[in-house]
Amino acid sequence: QLRLVESGGGLVQTGGSLRLSCAASGFRLGEHTIGWFRQAPGKERTEVSCISRSGSRTIDADSTKGRFTISRDNTQNTVYLQMNSLKPEDTAVYYCAARARLLPLISCDPTAFTSWGQGTQVTVSS
Repeated sequence: QLRLVESGGGLVQTGGSLRLSCAASGFRLGEHTIGWFRQAPGKERTEVSCISRSGSRTIDADSTKGRFTISRDNTQNTVYLQMNSLKPEDTAVYYCAARARLLPLISCDPTAFTSWGQGTQVTVSS
């Protein structure tokens, strides 16, 4: 059974940085396209950044491009999201999710991802 656990969230001031981790257990992370998504209170879940199985390709949301960087270490079964220059509008619960095994990175649409973690809260104070 695929299990994803996010960590690294917290409270940070505007302009600060956080690094989120998504650790996988029960499966080989390298066989799955992975994405980071976020959901603010009262809003829909939206894409942040997605990464191909090898890590050679990424798709990034316009709102976070240039500030957030997704990466992965398949030897550690972990995907990361480095978040810099954080803004209050980045406040949300952040989730990582996996596509089914061996499916490629085609889009960063949340509906294409089938296994989800429980999320980690990121709060950016102004």
